[in-house]
Amino acid sequence: MFQLLLLGIFTVLFMDEGKTWIRFCYHCDFFDGFKCLTHLKKCWKFNLMIYNRSCTIDHYYYNDKITGRYLYRYTKLSCNPCEEGMFQVYHDLLRETFCCNHADLCNNGNINMDTTVKFGKGIDLMVEKS
Repeated sequence: MFQLLLLGIFTVLFMDEGKTWIRFCYHCDFFDGFKCLTHLKKCWKFNLMIYNRSCTIDHYYYNDKITGRYLYRYTKLSCNPCEEGMFQVYHDLLRETFCCNHADLCNNGNINMDTTVKFGKGIDLMVEKS
C-alpha cells in the first residue's frame, strides 16, 4: 500500500507539463578545453528552487609572471550551487565561475572564449557529429 502511495506521489510530482523537475548537468574534475581528462559523468539536481537550478562551470587561470596575464589552465564542471563571479584562489590562481540554467547538460567546457572547439565535436552535447 505504501509503495502505491509513493508511486502516485512521484507520478504527480514528476509529470512533464512543460517544466522539468530535474536538471541534468555534466560533472568533470579536469576538462582541458577539448575533452575531459577524468571520467565525464552526468549529475542531477532538483529544479525546484530558484537559487539551486543552475549547472556550474569553473574556469581556472594561472598568472604568468613574465607577461603579467592570466592564462587558461583547466575547467571544472559540476552540479554545485552556483554564484557567478571571479575569485582568487591562491596568489597566482584565479577561478571564474559561470552558471547556466537554460537547458539540461548546458555546462559543457566549450563555453570559454580562451579555448577553441575541436573540429568535428558538437558544442552542445560534447559528442561526435554524425
